[in-house]
Parts: sequence; C-alpha cells; structure tokens
Amino acid sequence: MLARLFAPDPRHEGVRPIQRWGLRLFFLLMLVFVAPTAWRGLLMHEGPWDPVRAVTVAVWATYPTLALFGLFRPLRWLPLMFFTIGYKAIWLGFVAWPLWQAGTLWGTPTGEIAASFLPLPLLAAVVPWGYAWRTYFGWPRRPAPVTAA
Repeated sequence: MLARLFAPDPRHEGVRPIQRWGLRLFFLLMLVFVAPTAWRGLLMHEGPWDPVRAVTVAVWATYPTLALFGLFRPLRWLPLMFFTIGYKAIWLGFVAWPLWQAGTLWGTPTGEIAASFLPLPLLAAVVPWGYAWRTYFGWPRRPAPVTAA
C-alpha cells in the first residue's frame, strides 16, 4: 500500500499519488488559512483604497480561492502552484533575504511573513516537475508519422 503512494501512476501521466495528495494538501492549506484572512481584508476595509494595496489584496484573495478547484483537479491547477512558488521565492529573495543578512528580520511583521513562507521547499517537493515540464514548459510532441504498409 505504501509503495503505491510513491510509485508513478500511469493513469495520471506518471505522477505519483503522494505528489497529487501533497498538492491537494497545499491547496487545502491555502483555502483554509489564506482565503479567510484575505477576504476579511477586502470585506472589512473602510475608506478609499490605495490602488497598489488594493491590487495586492485582490490577488491575495483570488489565488487561495481558486485553490478550491485544485482540491479536485490538482494537476490541472498546477499553474496556481507555480504562481505561489514564484511570488514566495521572489518575496523571500528581495524582501526577507536583505533583512536577514542585516540581522533585522526576526521579531518583526516581515519576519512573521518570512516564517510562513519557509515551508516553500516542501511545496516545491510535491510539484511533479517532470509532468510540469512536459505539460507546461516543454515543446509539444509531434505525433509519429504514419507509414503506409
């Protein structure tokens, strides 16, 4: 039983069940922990919005809400994981890293966000990168030529 979790599944283009379930787990975590906070920020906001902050909060509310679809079709919604990995990696590199190097990251609100982004390698580990490359990044395969017999 345990071996089947880690074996490539031909019904899902070789993606291991553990990876599909890992993706579902991350989609669920997004939905449960990020969506309510983001939507509360949108719905409870008073007064005029700063346009840049409004875009940020709108994106922050949208992507975890879309995670609902990823619970049911994790491979189809893999691009949402690319977005999540991308923005967190960029944020860690451009915002958290310089503060960490300066010794001023921890004990701040920025440090709290950085701490919530630190499981990023776990998220990257459940992404089926071979499937992702073949499906989203690689050149389309050409069908083999049919030869007349």
